[in-house]
Amino acid sequence: MKRLVTVIGILGLVVLVSGIRLRISQAGENDAKDIVDTAIAAEQFKTLVKAVETAELVDTLKGKGPFTVFAPTDQAFAKVPKEKLEALLKDKKALTAVLTYHIVSGKVMAADVVKLESTKTAQGKSLKIIAKDGKVTINGANIVKTDIICKNGVIHVIDAVLLPPEDK
Repeated sequence: MKRLVTVIGILGLVVLVSGIRLRISQAGENDAKDIVDTAIAAEQFKTLVKAVETAELVDTLKGKGPFTVFAPTDQAFAKVPKEKLEALLKDKKALTAVLTYHIVSGKVMAADVVKLESTKTAQGKSLKIIAKDGKVTINGANIVKTDIICKNGVIHVIDAVLLPPEDK
């Protein structure tokens, strides 16, 4: 009986250590990369990366942080009318406002996002968060992938481009 308990204890320890190693190696893949390099490597954020470069926000998002970025995919940008997207890419001030509306100061993991009703963005306005039936939306955009860990923050993938409310 004592031997069985010892064997079970050792097996449990092996499983625990293996799980920790796996989690460390998975997290370590992006921990060495900043938010910009992680977005580039993912290859689903080409439009976002182009916009960040155009708005001259690369150095900021490569900075110390930490930042939380709600990152729209290329498919999300494809939903924006072509003329509107082209105009936005030509207006650095408006583009910067849209991009910073996707950024929150600090490292806000998915487990924390679901506890919030809103969060203030780097642009200055707040995002509305709704967690219901196992799904989370940010201003109506679905979060489709969470907790992509980077050395200076975290990325949550969303399926729409967020537009800040206009000042009244």
